[in-house]
Amino acid sequence: MIVYNVTTKVSHFINDRWLQWMKEEHIPAIMATGLFHDYRICRLLEQDDQDGPTYSTQYFTDTLENYQTYLEEHAPALRKAGYDLFGNQFVAFNTVMQVV
Repeated sequence: MIVYNVTTKVSHFINDRWLQWMKEEHIPAIMATGLFHDYRICRLLEQDDQDGPTYSTQYFTDTLENYQTYLEEHAPALRKAGYDLFGNQFVAFNTVMQVV
């Protein structure tokens, strides 16, 4: 199994709106691609939250090909939607893992 992980540091100013958007719009849009079969969103604990909380959103798929298809066909527009809404009020980075 492949895990596409997005770690995001969100400013306090947008936290509630961002979390609602993630749950109601962004995650459902990613799941609607049909390329992932499950997801989980977690708040990191034992982190310095002075600038805002940090979240890890994980999307689960069976193949690297599904992940690559997501990156090529869907990711640019979905990322742009987040930046259009929240600008520079968050910082995100991605990792890809394989369950062993």
